[in-house]
Amino acid sequence: MRITVFGAAGAVGSRVVTEALSRGHHVTAVVRDPSRYQPAPTAAAHPDTAHPDTAATPAATLGVGDANDPADAARLIADHDLVITAVRPPPGHEADLVTTTQTLLSAAHHAATRILLVGGAATLTVPGSGATMVLDDPAHLPAAYRPIALACAAQLQACRASAADWTYLSPAAQLLPGARTGAYRLGADELLLDADGTSAISMEDLAVALLDEAEHPRHRRTRFTVAY
Repeated sequence: MRITVFGAAGAVGSRVVTEALSRGHHVTAVVRDPSRYQPAPTAAAHPDTAHPDTAATPAATLGVGDANDPADAARLIADHDLVITAVRPPPGHEADLVTTTQTLLSAAHHAATRILLVGGAATLTVPGSGATMVLDDPAHLPAAYRPIALACAAQLQACRASAADWTYLSPAAQLLPGARTGAYRLGADELLLDADGTSAISMEDLAVALLDEAEHPRHRRTRFTVAY
């Protein structure tokens, strides 16, 4: 597939680029500032997911543009099979996430291109809580993360109001750099907890889940979640 990744310089976006390339996809890695983009080192493709003709990870094509600019979004999505966005605004500008999402949803819809969005866990319900959302549960959401959680909740609403062919991935409550195991559990609207009551997944395995969904769609026009 030809995949455009917005937010390619970010912690999650860079791992999505690496995972997509390792599977033999052609990736346009979109950033606003080219100086921030540091491609991952060339490495052997993952044997369980790689294209049979792919011996090593190729390089991404660098795309420079602003995801908030409709013209840039349309230009960078054109002639691609899939859009993935892992954009995150800086602290203090969390509300920009909704504007960016609406711009990309509109551009993807007009291009008739499917869009996968890396969202947040805010609107997942906590098991055994009487439908309390993560957004309102301090055990899973520290106060410092509430502004971006609110923005992610509004982001999901923007998806549900859109005519685009979208899929929204809510990560586990804890999303940190780690190992690529290739293992994860799938869920829908409820936070996934392990036997110890922890909800976690590595950014690397989030990228695995996202590319699995890209290659084998199971959640079109809906939200899903992943965790260990």
